[in-house]
Amino acid sequence: MSVVVGHDGKPRCPWVGDGDSPLGRYHDDVWGRRTYDESALFEALTLGVFEVGLSWAVVFGKRDAFRVAFHGFAVAEVAAMTERDVDRLVLDASIIRNRGKIQATVDNARAMLSASPSLAALAKSYEVNRKRPPRSVADLPKSTPQAEAFAKQLKAQGYRFVGPTSVYAFMQNTGVVNDHVRGCFRA
Repeated sequence: MSVVVGHDGKPRCPWVGDGDSPLGRYHDDVWGRRTYDESALFEALTLGVFEVGLSWAVVFGKRDAFRVAFHGFAVAEVAAMTERDVDRLVLDASIIRNRGKIQATVDNARAMLSASPSLAALAKSYEVNRKRPPRSVADLPKSTPQAEAFAKQLKAQGYRFVGPTSVYAFMQNTGVVNDHVRGCFRA
């Protein structure tokens, strides 16, 4: 199955279901749409950090709580967070309470403020312009050589929890690569 026709008659990637859900709206409005917005890039990076070793469904289900915990993904505000803030978030049952991932989020915000080139500029340099969309979800890679190179650059700039798989997910989320499958109205 390459697409699912939603409640509104629009064909979508099959992982969305009928599209009448928060995940469906995310698919329609965010996933795969190119952005250079700093907070949107930071959100995608952060959700990828928390997805490491977990499922997207678990992380996505806590997206609103992450938004509250990390100041609406305002990079400067997260970069200013202290060890006391990390301790507080480790006790916050509304998010994934992994100290390493919480600290990595703070460290990644700090890296974003000081990194050159910027995350937006790096993402732009790795944009993939496909002539044809993937046939099905089964055709989507978990990583690519570009994601490996991108992850290596991010690590060199001080980013944490940014392996090739999480960086590829970041690339998909932010539209660096458009992995909407053939037949999806967003492909």
